[in-house]
Amino acid sequence: MSDPALVRAFRMQLKAGHEAEYERRHDELWPELAQALAEAGIYDYAIFLDPDTLHLFGTLKLKPDHRIDDLPNHPVMQRWWDYMAPLMEVEPGNRPRQWALKPVFHFA
Repeated sequence: MSDPALVRAFRMQLKAGHEAEYERRHDELWPELAQALAEAGIYDYAIFLDPDTLHLFGTLKLKPDHRIDDLPNHPVMQRWWDYMAPLMEVEPGNRPRQWALKPVFHFA
């Protein structure tokens, strides 16, 4: 398995009735957000939806010199969270609620 510190997987929760809007907003990802994610060292980022439970499963890879912990303070990240908050479960400050997933298998 690759370095687990450089791979993250997590679950989020979408609110009912917002599936299409969630997908549309990600299809139109803001260029400045994409740039902030890349500059933080994030790549190969994907989100999957379980339509039965409305669980969102995210996976992303991090470069060794990543700065992912700086993203919550980035203005564009905060604006994105505010934009997405009506569609999903969030923490105070509109950060999406996330449940980390434990890696148990990887086939490369």
